[in-house]
Formats: sequence, C-alpha cells, structure tokens
Amino acid sequence: MQYLVNGKEMKLLDQNTSNHFHVPELVLMEQAAMAFVQRLFLLTEERKKVFEHVLIVCGSGNNGADGLAIARLLTQRGVKVMIVTAGEAAGLKTSDSYNTQKDICKAYGIPMTGGLPERMQEYDLIIDAVFGTGLSRKVEGPLAHVLGQLNESAGWKVAVDIASGLSSDNGECMGCAFCAEDTITFSFGKLGQFLWPGNEYSGNVHVAPIGITEQSFLTHKPKVAVLEQKDLALLPKRKPHSNKGTYGKLLVVAGSVDMAGAACLCARAAYRMGTGLVRILTPQENRTIIQTCVPEAILTTYDDRNLDSSAVAEAVNWADAVVLGPGIGTGETAQRLFDAVMNCVSVPIVLDADALNILAMNPQRLLAPHTDVILTPHLGEMSRLVNETVTFLQRSLMEASVEFAGTYDVICVLKDFRTVTALPYGMKYLNLSGNHGMATAGSGDVLAGVIGGLLAQGIPADMAAPYGVFIHGAAGDAAAARTGKRALMAGDIVDGLQEINLGE
Repeated sequence: MQYLVNGKEMKLLDQNTSNHFHVPELVLMEQAAMAFVQRLFLLTEERKKVFEHVLIVCGSGNNGADGLAIARLLTQRGVKVMIVTAGEAAGLKTSDSYNTQKDICKAYGIPMTGGLPERMQEYDLIIDAVFGTGLSRKVEGPLAHVLGQLNESAGWKVAVDIASGLSSDNGECMGCAFCAEDTITFSFGKLGQFLWPGNEYSGNVHVAPIGITEQSFLTHKPKVAVLEQKDLALLPKRKPHSNKGTYGKLLVVAGSVDMAGAACLCARAAYRMGTGLVRILTPQENRTIIQTCVPEAILTTYDDRNLDSSAVAEAVNWADAVVLGPGIGTGETAQRLFDAVMNCVSVPIVLDADALNILAMNPQRLLAPHTDVILTPHLGEMSRLVNETVTFLQRSLMEASVEFAGTYDVICVLKDFRTVTALPYGMKYLNLSGNHGMATAGSGDVLAGVIGGLLAQGIPADMAAPYGVFIHGAAGDAAAARTGKRALMAGDIVDGLQEINLGE
C-alpha cells in the first residue's frame, strides 16, 4: 500500500525529517536533485530519448532551489543547461535555500537569464521548477505567461515534484498550469496529481525516494492510500478442507423484464471471486436467459405484478451478503422490492445502480440504524443523491465521497476514472488500477458482484470495498491487454478476474 499526501502533509513530513531526524533542508534538497537526475536518465533509456540542450525554469522558493540544484548536477554530467530565474524576475521573494543554490550555480558559471530565450526550439528538454506543492493562490501575471509559453514549446516537458500551477490537494488548475509529459515527484505521490484535472497536467508520475520515509509520519499518518498488487496477499486464503458453504452465500437482487444482463454480470463476477453460492432474485421473465448464462446460480423469481414480500425476506435471510440494484428499474415494483430488502436485511449490503436512484428519492432513510452499507454510485447517481451537479462532483470527488460517508455512516465508492472509496470517519482510498475501456455498459454490475463476493466470504466491508475496486480495475487492465481498450466489454472484465492472482 502506498500513501498519497496533500500539500500540508508533505510540508509536515519535510519538517519532521528536518526537526525530528535532524536532516538539514539542504541535504534533502541535494537528495531530491540527485533522485530527479537519476530518474530522468532512466526515463531517457526507457523512452530512447536524447537531449542536449536543457532549459530549467525556476521559481523563487524551494521548488526553484531544487531546479537550481538539478541544473548543477546536469551540468556536471556534460549537459548544456540554461537556467531561467522566472520567479525572481517576477519580483517574488526568494528563499534562503534558493539563494544558496543560486550562488553555487553562479560559482560554477552556469548561464542564467531572467526571461525565456527567444529561440525556445533549441531546447529539447524543458524542466519546470516554478511552483511546488505549497501553491495556494491563483497563478497570474508574468509567471502565467511563462507557463503558457512553456506549454507551447516542442521539447520534452518534465516537472519537478509537481506541475506548476496544480493544487497538490485536489488537482485543481490554479488559473494556469504546466502541462508535463512526466512528473518526477519526491517521496510520496501527491493527491492532486491523480485527481482530475491534475492527472492530465501531470503526465506519467514517477515517485523518487529522497530520504523522507514513513518514519517521518510520526503520529500523523496520511489519510489517503493506494492499493497495490502485493496487498492482495492480505486476502484470506482458501482452506483445503472446505465446501461451497465455507465461502459464503450472496444474494443478488437484480434485473427487470428485458434487463437480465445486469444480474448475469453481477452473479458471474461474484462466482469468479470465489463465492460459494450465488442466488439471483429476479422477475420470472428472466428465468431462461439467466439459467443459460449463469447455470451455476440458484434462481428465485417473482411475479413483477405481484411481489411477495415474505419470499423476498426469505431470500435475504438466507444470504451472508446482498447486492441490491443492478437493472431493477425505478418503477413501483422496484421501489417495493427495495423497501422489502432494506426492511429486513441484517447482513452487509451493496447498493448499486437503480437502488441508488430509488434511494435518491429519500436519502434520509440511511440515517436510521443499519447494517454495513456500501454504496457504489457513478457521478450521475451521486448527483441525484446529493443534489449537486456532475461538474461539481468531478472537481470535488474526494470531498463529496468523504462527506457522504460521514453523514450517513456508510462506505461510499464514488466511481470515476479515479474511483474514491471513503470509509466513514476513516481511511480514504484512491484507485489507480483500471482504464478508459472500462467505461462501458455493465462494468458497474461487475464491480457490485466483485464487492458482494468478497463480503459473502466474510471479508469486512471496510476491506471489501477498496479491495473490490482495485481488483475490478486490475481485471479490466488484464482484459484490455487481450481485447484492446476500445473493444473492451463488461463480460471481458469478468473473464479478466481469472488472471488476477487472488491467492488460493
């Protein structure tokens, strides 16, 4: 598991390393510069890039000081470097470390200028070291003009720590931002580099260690984590002496007339996760197609015109976990089905798709005491739940999911290109697996089945939700490697689950 930090957290880590562990700021700066240069040359080998003339544009603070130290190290490797002291030229106050690094560069005779050269096309590598992770104001005036000119240049664009103009907290473009092809960031990834639109300005993000480690957390652990493949080793191992009852019973309440596919995808995904028994509760019209597509499933049907609440209660009481919502619709029968399930459920439940649209009619019902509830809204569904625009939610993905989880004491899995899983009053997870090919019908049904399958096997909800999101994305990546992203379908994601090492 990795941690992502915001600007305040990174500043605290810097201070803890210097004050508690007695590592001077200039030592950290030298380590950062060396780590940057080392990773830069590794990238040139990987990408088969060649650069001879480098332009390093520096601000007046410690990010600019990093840039000056990088300029010296590149010069000592025989690279032709030009430094642009853009922050100082714009009249900004210089930091002590900046002044020290500038004096060193002067002593080495490295050329400097206050403004951008006229012949920008001569530089095949542009390094941005204007603003760092502490930026909190809008970029305006001369420096906004500088960043705009850098974005128009043809050279390879690499940012030091963070692309200038980005908020490290939420990825907001602060008026104007550098468009990096690569960002070499220090010690920990910054949250804003992975949230939209910051991810589009950051390019490929490479985390380079500089001596600020998890020891520097002291008593303040970051609040956002990223799961990795190695974390799947924490999933419970299957037992040699076991049977289907050992691995749980999942009830999937899904599908409506002419919408059987959602139930099939959800159930198949749950089985691929290792669930022992999956039971589908669906209208009787779906019997043939579901028995054909998922012959392993137990099937319980109901009359869409005359729903028997006692039969629904029996199915819910049978289960170790429930998924409610994929493809059920929002009509009168669906609403009665929703009420029947919610009134008797006492096991962990995933609310997905149409269950969320029904809940949006009265979200306050979540304020009543309830079992573990995981909601999996996409931005449109979340918009209806909280009465905010999709545009607003795109720009406040983390904040919106955290607020909803805390208000209603639920786990909120807010789905977007980068999905956020917010635990109530607890950890937040940002998912980095997956790809744009997964933006296809049925993908969410698969995710609901993945999470539901983990719940049915007894995995706690606060683990099942973020792990399910990561596994779903990893399965999509595995599938896209076979089909390509454009051709990817939800069924391919289910098949991709076979390729993820979930342990035996």
